[in-house]
Amino acid sequence: MLLPARHGPEGVVNRDAPSNVDICELSSRVRGARCEGGQGHRRTRRRRQAASLSPPRATVRSTCHECASTYLFPILTKTHQAMRGLCARWGACGRARSRYLAALLAWCALAAVALPRLRAPGTDSPTHTPAGRAHPPARLLLQSEPAASTPAPASLPPSLSALPATDTRVLTEEELRADAERRLPSLPLTYWHKHKDDKNKFYKKKDCAPFPSIYDIEFHNTYWQTLRAKGEVFHLYGAYMDARNASRIGPAVRILAVHDRIKPTLATHCQLWFEERDAPVVVRNLEYKYVWNSKWGNYRDGVLQPYLLACVLPAEVRHLTPASVSIVSNPCDRATNNLRVHNDRPPTPADRQDFAVCVKGLDFLHEDLSVRLVEWIELIRLLGAHKIFFYELQVHPNITKVLDYYSALGVTEVTPITLPGGQPNLPGLQHMYLKKKTTHKRQMELIPYNDCLYRHMYRYRWLALLDIDEVIVPLQDRDWGSLMRRILPLSTPAQGKPPRSSYHASNLYFLDSLQHEHSWEEGVPRYLHMLQHVYRTRNFTKPGQYVKAFHETERVLALHNHFPLACLGGACSSYALDTNHARLQHYRADCVTALSKTCAELRAQPVRDTALWRWREPLAERATAALAALGFLPPHR
Repeated sequence: MLLPARHGPEGVVNRDAPSNVDICELSSRVRGARCEGGQGHRRTRRRRQAASLSPPRATVRSTCHECASTYLFPILTKTHQAMRGLCARWGACGRARSRYLAALLAWCALAAVALPRLRAPGTDSPTHTPAGRAHPPARLLLQSEPAASTPAPASLPPSLSALPATDTRVLTEEELRADAERRLPSLPLTYWHKHKDDKNKFYKKKDCAPFPSIYDIEFHNTYWQTLRAKGEVFHLYGAYMDARNASRIGPAVRILAVHDRIKPTLATHCQLWFEERDAPVVVRNLEYKYVWNSKWGNYRDGVLQPYLLACVLPAEVRHLTPASVSIVSNPCDRATNNLRVHNDRPPTPADRQDFAVCVKGLDFLHEDLSVRLVEWIELIRLLGAHKIFFYELQVHPNITKVLDYYSALGVTEVTPITLPGGQPNLPGLQHMYLKKKTTHKRQMELIPYNDCLYRHMYRYRWLALLDIDEVIVPLQDRDWGSLMRRILPLSTPAQGKPPRSSYHASNLYFLDSLQHEHSWEEGVPRYLHMLQHVYRTRNFTKPGQYVKAFHETERVLALHNHFPLACLGGACSSYALDTNHARLQHYRADCVTALSKTCAELRAQPVRDTALWRWREPLAERATAALAALGFLPPHR
């Protein structure tokens, strides 16, 4: 049977020229071909030979349809004609033999065309890499490289030939480790990577307290690690080197954790790992310091309670700082946790700053407080805070934008955090849970507050724990530094009394409900909430209620958001700032729920108070500039 007619280059009908489809069907037709004059065993042998030469039909179709018209059509036209003439002289098997040989030559031609395209241009072997060009990372082997991609035709305009603006960066392993440690500060990733192949990191024998791999750590809710022993569970958050002079137990590693027992009885041990030693130093946990007050509620088993553990360094290693620590039940246990030991000190003592502010986990997923946050940050900076440390649960995207802006300036530092145990971390549901479970919320706030204390106690003399709707305002001084220089001589304790651990300011409400009865304040941008709200309650809340303080980092052992819970070197001693010197100005929509019965009395006879206007001009200027830079204000504003 003759092949279908084909048009040659001049438009002349040429019955000898095969089509693209004919080429791709040659292999299959060969298998069915019959030689008119051959014997049975010869036909069988030819079919087997043809089958061994022909690749799968799907491969032939996909390859030939792409290449035939461009590369093979002119070659195969002449080849087919030549084969017909050759087989005509052979005689008996003319048509079948012609198609068989045409298929064989077609595959040879296809291989000659395709094989060079499988090699990089200018190479002698598929594995050769040209000089000056590094091998791509293994993870990119399946991605197209720009040099190996088909170049765009020269006639295309630049807008059509431009590549998409995608992120083409590839992080090195070192950069990946640094990024992971930034996201999870409690993970000793650098130390583990340095020693992961060491053969002698165990205690006394190989199967006793081996150095844990990070891939064997039991992580919990992203930022926590877990100890399970004898039916009890501890969730561990962070570890810190405490070498303060006022500590009576000497240098120790403090560990923040939660546990669902009010009086833990499980004996636990600390496996302390050092850069200078192969084997760990194993000591027994000294105590479970309860970071809560039984009178405040939730004092029962089954509810996660905050604790502070203490691993005292033995005499032979007191001059050293552990790199990481694991908490286990028995000294030789294989640990399922390994916490980096924070020892964040300033480069020199002279680099230590006076004030920093710690802010508990932000929970404003559907509440855009970005403009108010800018005003608050700028005011805190004007009053003397060197840095503000935020902890973040769930926040609105505009709040994230503000925090990123100030983080880039070095003003703020943001640490994501989650709730431990079975408490919800789903956005939205978490907010509903914290609003309903107020006591659980207060207990969990102590984790970020005390993490902030222990991570920054060497860098700052005083820490203030503030919410973003409150500020300690000096009434006779320009900033907090001047205020404390005035207060320190006045607050000297009596003979035999412990040194001061904190200095607290009494609470005064500036409520929205008071302002709504009045008009806008002239000369103040309307978007600056605190500068606009100048009406306050006549009286302070009761002494000691809802106060906020400057805490001495050299003395405080455990912090609550209002007062220290425990102090080094004896009892805590908090000094009440005179209300003529300073006060806590609290900007709320209304009184807290606990004061609902007395709130009407507090709201009676409001007082106009413009004490904050002492910083009106610089605050308005700086807040407006930041809002403009963030794109929250039109350019003409």
